[in-house]
Amino acid sequence: MLNVALAELGAHGEVSARACDVADYEQVRGLFAHLKASLGGLDILVNNAGVGHFGRVDELSIEAWRETIDVNLSGTFYCCREAVPQMRERGGGFIVNIVSLAGKHPFAGGAAYNASKFGANGFTEAIMADLRDDKIRVCQVMPGSVATEFRGGSTEGADWKLDPDEVGRTVAHIVSSPERNLISRVEMRPSRTRKK
Repeated sequence: MLNVALAELGAHGEVSARACDVADYEQVRGLFAHLKASLGGLDILVNNAGVGHFGRVDELSIEAWRETIDVNLSGTFYCCREAVPQMRERGGGFIVNIVSLAGKHPFAGGAAYNASKFGANGFTEAIMADLRDDKIRVCQVMPGSVATEFRGGSTEGADWKLDPDEVGRTVAHIVSSPERNLISRVEMRPSRTRKK
């Protein structure tokens, strides 16, 4: 997967990559050190890593809870923590956290996932306030159902869901907006509901 992304992105300019488990702070530190050494730092960070474990709270394992919080919330924090000094050094930047509408709308069986996304929403709003005067803009993109293989699902029969490329184009629009403009939150929903 990483090699495919490198090949596609390499056609548009200089790229560098390294696999990283965002739930592991030392791996995140290593990734950002690699970015600084290979590219001189970064100007844009998009936090998009996510996992989901679902079930009633009394049936949810401790491991499932921890992994969901560690990836979806702590991983976002770790990446932001390492990115901000590099962005300050370069005179500013843009952080986009891909969160979820599940961070505003709880649902049965979503205790761990909802908690991680509610936390990520609050975290994103707080760092937006922290970083505005450092010329680091922060935005949260909150998609609803997206046609990916998240949760081990199939993209077949998912034509009613958001297209992942649309989410990507939205992020590209956000980070290319004029410097005086801060798009701080975008909610994205499928334009129609799932057929019963």
